Amino acid sequence: QVHLVESGGGLVQPGGSLRLSCAASGFTSNYYAIGWFRQAPGKEREGVSCMSVGDGRTDYAESVKGRFTISRDNAKKTVYLQMSSLKPEDTAVYYCALHSATTLGCQVTRPTWYDSWGQGTQVTVSS
Repeated sequence: QVHLVESGGGLVQPGGSLRLSCAASGFTSNYYAIGWFRQAPGKEREGVSCMSVGDGRTDYAESVKGRFTISRDNAKKTVYLQMSSLKPEDTAVYYCALHSATTLGCQVTRPTWYDSWGQGTQVTVSS
């Protein structure tokens, strides 16, 4: 059974940094994709970043380019989202999602492309 666990959320001041982790288990593919999405109160879920783990391709939403970096540890089946220069508008629940079918490339704008989701971790950017 596929299991995704996010961690690393918290409260940070504007301009600060956080690193989120998404640990995946319960599947054997090495050519999967992980996406990071976020949802703020009263807003739709928004794609933030994604990575196809097999070839390392990445994509980012325009709103986070230059501030967020996605990376992976293949041995641990863990994908990280390093968030820097955080702004109050980055406040949201952040979710990681798995596309388990063999893939090269990923989809940052299509949450329906992903077949499993984590429980989410809260990120609050406030002074």
